[in-house]
Amino acid sequence: MIRIPLIFAALTANLLMTAAYAETTDPQDFDAVEAKLRGLVPNAKTIAVSETPIAGVLQVQINSDIVYVTSDGKYLLQGQIMDIDSRSNLTDQAKSGIRLDLLTGLNEDEQITFAPVEPEHSVLVFTDIDCGYCRKLHNEMAEYNEQGIAIHYLAFPRAGIGSASFDKFVSVWCADDQKSALTLAKNGSDPEPQKCPNPIAEQYDLGREVG
Repeated sequence: MIRIPLIFAALTANLLMTAAYAETTDPQDFDAVEAKLRGLVPNAKTIAVSETPIAGVLQVQINSDIVYVTSDGKYLLQGQIMDIDSRSNLTDQAKSGIRLDLLTGLNEDEQITFAPVEPEHSVLVFTDIDCGYCRKLHNEMAEYNEQGIAIHYLAFPRAGIGSASFDKFVSVWCADDQKSALTLAKNGSDPEPQKCPNPIAEQYDLGREVG
């Protein structure tokens, strides 16, 4: 999560609902808010400003995080916006769109895939070799495939880059038969140590960004 070096000022409900703000925000406000936040988070890859249903409050995407800023750029909020009438979480909806963008267009050649001959559904899974629940899912792979479900694995060694789990995944990736090596590793057999160009670190970082 992005850490912004800023002392947050509390906004009251009256401020959020005040009629002093216009119903729509001047595009210049977007530019001013973006410039201000770029000064606070200079290393952010993405800063995107958009409107919210609340007058005078803007949504700001900082990489894969969502925060809210008043249109004058004075106050910053961290939290969620709920639509009471529809009982929907607008913040979660925005984050879902970000996650979809991050995952769209991934290279299938950089995934370890277990699929039936004619898959009807596909599931993308961030997996850890040493995770108990991950192993349980893998042990049920035949059942998923029988139901027409393809499982596409991306690496997410929870202990982090350079950990034993990370090194195991690198060895699995570099194996001649990745699927067999992954199955053996998930069954508790350490793969033969190997090194080669691999996407394990990038996939781990992507998993953290997706959350």
